[in-house]
Amino acid sequence: MSVYLNNVYGDPETEAWFKERYAASGKKLDMGKSCVRFRRLEDLPLDVIGETVARTDLDRYLEQYQAARGSSRLTRASKAG
Repeated sequence: MSVYLNNVYGDPETEAWFKERYAASGKKLDMGKSCVRFRRLEDLPLDVIGETVARTDLDRYLEQYQAARGSSRLTRASKAG
């Protein structure tokens, strides 16, 4: 199973904080760019996941998301056409 934390992937400060908090939980982190993989729910520190989601301001996240979408080659091409 996996949980996707796009706010971790898009923000180096949050990523560093997340990895530190996850390590402090004593659980083993198996992470891709934004996904945290786990076999059982007991393998996931739910308090850290909750803190991570709550840490991100919605308006700031949407700004980052829209900026990233606007920077893609396909998005620029569709706006030009």
